[in-house]
Amino acid sequence: MYGEAKKGIGEILRKLCEMKGAELIEGTVRKDHIHMYVSIPPKPAVSEFMGYLKGKSALMVFDRYPKFKTGGQRNFWARGYYVATVGNVNEATIRQYIHEQEENGKLEDGGK
Repeated sequence: MYGEAKKGIGEILRKLCEMKGAELIEGTVRKDHIHMYVSIPPKPAVSEFMGYLKGKSALMVFDRYPKFKTGGQRNFWARGYYVATVGNVNEATIRQYIHEQEENGKLEDGGK
């Protein structure tokens, strides 16, 4: 996911977060996965929010970028996800992790 697709996926995720009163604070799109730092309101439950975000974004990504449909399947996201609260992990640690993933991705992907 490079160039226009990378930018477009970020726009989709940001828009969906805003629609639920959440904020996409930081994120990085890699060739095969995405790291996000999102602030969500106290309600809904994290699992409910993630179901919404993954479900709606997959539909929007496939509408905008049909090339991501592999073999006619519409699976964009993996089944699971990792969540931590800033109370459990220092905010600076989360931001540093996302930045490191972006830098590692640039090295692995040849600077794209």
